[in-house]
Amino acid sequence: MAIVSAEKFVAAARENGYAIGGFNTNNLEWTQAILRAAEAKKAPVLIQTSMGAGKYMGGYKTAKYIIENLVESMNITVPVAIHLDHGHYEDALECIEVGYTSLMFDGSHLPIAENLEKTKEVVALAHAKGISVEAEVGTIGGEEDGIVGAGELAPIEDAVAMVKTGIDFLAAGIGNIHGPYPANWAGLDLDHLKKLTEAVPGFPIVLHGGSGIPDDQIRAAIKLGVAKVNVNTESQQAFAAATRQFAKDYEANEAEYEAKKLFDPRKFLKPGIDAVQAAVEERIDVFGSANKA
Repeated sequence: MAIVSAEKFVAAARENGYAIGGFNTNNLEWTQAILRAAEAKKAPVLIQTSMGAGKYMGGYKTAKYIIENLVESMNITVPVAIHLDHGHYEDALECIEVGYTSLMFDGSHLPIAENLEKTKEVVALAHAKGISVEAEVGTIGGEEDGIVGAGELAPIEDAVAMVKTGIDFLAAGIGNIHGPYPANWAGLDLDHLKKLTEAVPGFPIVLHGGSGIPDDQIRAAIKLGVAKVNVNTESQQAFAAATRQFAKDYEANEAEYEAKKLFDPRKFLKPGIDAVQAAVEERIDVFGSANKA
């Protein structure tokens, strides 16, 4: 299937009780790993660039071309959306222009009235080009590209108002945070999620900070209306662990590894990238989106 916007397959996930993975990429190899995992599991997927990753990859246009070209060259058949994660207003507008098929405008750091107004503007521009839109109320804990939140519970009335702007899926804080979860984390507030989904019945909710949440809590959240789960830290940790182990093995067997030319970055990075693919496949299984393409 061609690269598509995300609203239809996220809505299908909400209706049928599973969730789609929104997996952040950082480079070409990372993108390949996500695509291989999605194809192997026959799962729809959003490949996401944060503002920082977009800059690192050479700009949003370059990131978009990398994803597009890999989908074609790898003969990917599952639905793939190219998604901006936690984009400021100007970044959302840029991604609309360069041809992303989905985006998140994150105005959660703004006063709610301004957040709603700017979201309406983004929705109008994006929907005119068939681009799906995610927005956020409240803040998600932890840090993402300089946006820091305390992990508050999203006000229900703000969530209802945001849905009325015409967005396609909603990110709302339910105790989740970005980055690794501390030992004293209290867990997801599933009671608050239930109140939220009752206030916006049938509407897809996005769970940010999906890395590190116990699987039973993720599955419970999906049953209550979460239809998209974002994953970044978990993939990064898998990559780092595998790469560190490879480096240790290299040091212990230097002559052998040198003879095999494992200093070639394509070979040196392979264990880490394979670990990213395995991590993505495992998350797809937990989210229940395998064989949903």
